[in-house]
Amino acid sequence: MIADFVEDYPALAAFTAVLVLLLIVMGIVLRVWFRRRRAEARRRLPPRAPRPDPAPLPALSLDNFAPLPPRTARPTTKPPLRPVAPSVPASVPVIAPVNMPVRMPVSMPVSAPVNMPVSLLVVDDSAVARVLLRKLFEAAGHRVDVAADGDEALALLESKSYAVLVTDLEMPKVNGFELIAAVQSNPASSDLPIIAITGHEELSARVHDMKGLYGIFKKPWNDTELLQRVTNLARLRRLAANG
Repeated sequence: MIADFVEDYPALAAFTAVLVLLLIVMGIVLRVWFRRRRAEARRRLPPRAPRPDPAPLPALSLDNFAPLPPRTARPTTKPPLRPVAPSVPASVPVIAPVNMPVRMPVSMPVSAPVNMPVSLLVVDDSAVARVLLRKLFEAAGHRVDVAADGDEALALLESKSYAVLVTDLEMPKVNGFELIAAVQSNPASSDLPIIAITGHEELSARVHDMKGLYGIFKKPWNDTELLQRVTNLARLRRLAANG
């Protein structure tokens, strides 16, 4: 069948063969170009410092924050009854006391709920990853700001405060390692809990050498585990701040 087609339509067959050859060549060129870009991106990363015994991640407990002050027992004595005001003549003005205690209704909440919404900062150069993480955290009721690289994240950290920082490691401009170092060296954000996300095995091994991280998740991450870790960190940070 192919031989008959070539014999009947030699010009069309030649054009088709040239087109197929061009597509194959373009595929090979694009593959070589992507490999070179990936190799250049890896060479731009800071060299890995050798460390035989990586430091374990800090345990997720209240010990990582400032100790809470002991609670004082509430008085159980009943407030004294209000004395009945004596009758006065109509010509004498009655002055209402300004320091009378006000009893709050029983139905009003005494303290904030445990899973109170918090502000989170998500940093990733992938638009798909930013959308997925934002939907995950906003579905749980949290407020989420996103940044495409470390420069945008540092600008947001100067103007706002966050409960947890979730950042990718391989990004343009300021990468995740540089962002983490800048956050931890700033006294205003040195106690900010940080969770790292990466899709590269070699970067996951390097991040174990860093201190002050409260989780490392590989792409694709587990939504349930990541959301639970962020919620626990936000709760512990809020308890320490309210102490």
